[in-house]
Amino acid sequence: MLKIGDFPKLARVSVKALRYYDEIGLLKPVSVDQFTGYRYYSTSQLPRLTRIIALKDMGLSLEEIARLLEEDVSISHILDLLHIKQGEIKERLEEESLRLTRVEEWLKQVEKEGKMPDYEIVLKKAPPQKVVSVRATLPSYGDTGTLFSKLAPYIFEVGGQMIGPPLEIIYDEEFKEKDVDVEVAFPVAANVPAKGEFKCYDLKGYDHMATTVHKGSYDTISAAYNALMRWIEVNGYQVAGPSREIYFTDPNAGVPPSEYVTEVQVPVEKVKGK
Repeated sequence: MLKIGDFPKLARVSVKALRYYDEIGLLKPVSVDQFTGYRYYSTSQLPRLTRIIALKDMGLSLEEIARLLEEDVSISHILDLLHIKQGEIKERLEEESLRLTRVEEWLKQVEKEGKMPDYEIVLKKAPPQKVVSVRATLPSYGDTGTLFSKLAPYIFEVGGQMIGPPLEIIYDEEFKEKDVDVEVAFPVAANVPAKGEFKCYDLKGYDHMATTVHKGSYDTISAAYNALMRWIEVNGYQVAGPSREIYFTDPNAGVPPSEYVTEVQVPVEKVKGK
C-alpha cells in the first residue's frame, strides 16, 4: 500500500491531479483512513494511472478518458472516439501550419521592406445577403459611380431599406483597361420589386473570404489587390469567385480621397494537395 504522496511519484503525476481523479471517480484509492483521511493506493493501479496519463497526452479530456476506461465499453466506441480525436488534432495542425506560414510571410516582408506590411490579410466568412443591384459593362472601373447614382434613387423609390454599406462586385478575372464587367449593390432588409436592369436577389455567401482594408484613393486600390493575391498564392489558396469591394466612405460627404476606407474581398478555396 502506498500513501497519496508516494504513489504519484511512480507515474510522475501530481498529488493535486490524483486527488482530482479521485473526486471525479477516474481513479479511486484502494482505501481511505477513516481517522486521518489519508488515501492509499496499490501498485496494481499503476497500469490504469499510466493509461490515463497516456490518453491525456493524446489530448483526450478526462470525461472522454473515463468513458474509454469503462469495463463494458465497446471496441467500436473506442475507435469512434479515437478517430474523432485524430481529426481534431489534424485540424489543429493544419491551423498551426497556416499560422506558421503567415508568420514566415510577415518575416520576409519586414526583413525586405524594413517596416510592417502595408496590408493585413484576414480570412473570414461572408454570409449570404439580400441585395438590390444593377450590373453593366462600363468603359472603366472609375465609372461605377454612374451605377450607384441611379441605384440608390431606385431603392428609395420602391421603399427599400438599406441595411449596410454599398458594394461592388468585379466579374472580370483579371484587370482590364476598358469594357469592365461590374455590378453595384446595396444590402436591403427585405425583397423589393425588380424592374428592368434593377435586380433583387440573395448574394452568394462564402465560407472563406480573403480580405484586407484599403485606406486611400480608389486610384491606388490595386496595391490592396496585389497584397491579397500574394497572400492567396503563398498560403495555398486559389480564387473561387468574383472579388468585391465594400465602401465604408461616402465620396459625396466631403471626405478627402486619402481618407476613403474600402474593404477588398476575394473568395478563396484551398488548392488540392496543399
